[in-house]
Amino acid sequence: MSINSRRFLCVLVLAIACKPSVLQARSCESLLRLVSPTVSITLAEMIETGTITPNKSNESLSHLPPFCRVAVQLSPSVDSDIGAEVWLPAFGWNGKFMAVGSGGWGGSIAYHDMADALRRGYATSATDDGHTGHGASFITGHPEKFVDFAYRAEREMTVEAKRLIKAFYGREARYSYWNGCSGGGREGLLQAYRYPDEFNGIIAGDPANMRRNAWALWLAIQTFKDPAAVIPPEKYLMIHRAVLDACDANDGVIDGLIGDPESCHVDFKHLECTAVDGPDCLTPRQVQTAQTIVSPAMTRAGEVVFPRLEPGTELRWDRLAGGPRPADIFVDQFRYVVYQDPDWDWRTFDLQRDSARANAVDRDVDELNPDLGAFAKHGGKLLIYHGWADQQVAPGSSIEFYKSALKLSEKSAPSANWIRLFMVPGMGHCIGGEGPDTFDKISLIERWVEKGEAPAHVIAAHSTADKVDRTRPLCPYPQVAGYNGAGSGATPPNWSRQVERIGRWDSARSRCGRISLSKPSDAAKEKYARNSIRRCC
Repeated sequence: MSINSRRFLCVLVLAIACKPSVLQARSCESLLRLVSPTVSITLAEMIETGTITPNKSNESLSHLPPFCRVAVQLSPSVDSDIGAEVWLPAFGWNGKFMAVGSGGWGGSIAYHDMADALRRGYATSATDDGHTGHGASFITGHPEKFVDFAYRAEREMTVEAKRLIKAFYGREARYSYWNGCSGGGREGLLQAYRYPDEFNGIIAGDPANMRRNAWALWLAIQTFKDPAAVIPPEKYLMIHRAVLDACDANDGVIDGLIGDPESCHVDFKHLECTAVDGPDCLTPRQVQTAQTIVSPAMTRAGEVVFPRLEPGTELRWDRLAGGPRPADIFVDQFRYVVYQDPDWDWRTFDLQRDSARANAVDRDVDELNPDLGAFAKHGGKLLIYHGWADQQVAPGSSIEFYKSALKLSEKSAPSANWIRLFMVPGMGHCIGGEGPDTFDKISLIERWVEKGEAPAHVIAAHSTADKVDRTRPLCPYPQVAGYNGAGSGATPPNWSRQVERIGRWDSARSRCGRISLSKPSDAAKEKYARNSIRRCC
């Protein structure tokens, strides 16, 4: 054999070793034969046009690389009918797998999120959570479908996706990731608890803890069951401005955002009308409504059922307090899951009674469990993010989960280097709002899992008409970004980094405290020292 021939063979061997994604072990169409008693493959075809219009959709997805599209039906129980899709890049596979989550009560495939993952070179999958359509009516009389929705559909989808990846490429994915927000965030946390070795990294945004449904109905009873309690939407801007006046400057810059809502406590009594009702004031009953919205849901016994809606969300209060009836996404848990009565009347809701009933039904099914010690011990990384201005899931619920997860994992992962929580000022539910709502979460989790680079801070951006008009650093909770007093507050270099917790009252007041306090008591000094703001970036 000539030297040139040997060189050619060496190059060929290296190409095969380094780029197995270019050479499939079998054809796309041959995947149709990989059936089992619980798996039916209904579609396996190459998509090479760069554009597809998913089933039952009027919107096309474009700029897609060539891929093998596989549709499957999964039946882990006699009453299961789980739909899922798996997309496998024909060229340029990055050797990794990314599952994406569903929102709300599921019922459809998250094609847009799959397309995003595919464009990054991922093999990707998504599921309809075991049904098609909207709402939770599919659960009534079908306990197995409830389990499918909660966690089994995601598990079965992931197992099947990994099987197809190995069959198509001839090897397993090097890394596996989960990416989801809202319901998809909750699904990711449930997978981490139940199947701790399933994913190397999980991105869980604004996780929709099921306890929020009781909170939402409690707010409905408190804020619009009585018409006199309703705050007209045209007053939201006035209230929002009053909240900003009270708390916007706490982070050192007046920029229309509240950097640390936990330190913001507004007395809406100052907005009460002195005479007749008007657009620039609140009636006494509306003052009560406003205070209720920014207070946690508590039973008559004083037990906190769910945290408060945070200051800064006022422009989106209509989602929970606008009336005339609560959104179906909240009612459906009680109508179809808890009481299994399509005629159940939300006006009969009692927080203490009905939240306890819901918690009993959710237990060991779709209830979040923060005991993720096994996931941490396995080496998994968990990136949680939550918008401080989330109008649909109280941001404090993610903080509660984060703190509990840290405490429960102390023995198995004492370094706490497996979990990060980023709270995003001004961001609404998963996206939108006045604050910077976009950052590259996937690159963050990749560097963390694959290179051991835990995110110390991130830069988030806000865009208007597809043009970035604001950026801001985000810090891992409980740190917050603090403006250093120089230059524009809309650019990251002008934010300071201070990570040490300040232990003395005078120091805390001068360096972190822009809170008006006159002659503080010793108890107040001690409390402030314990809770003083940590800064980064």
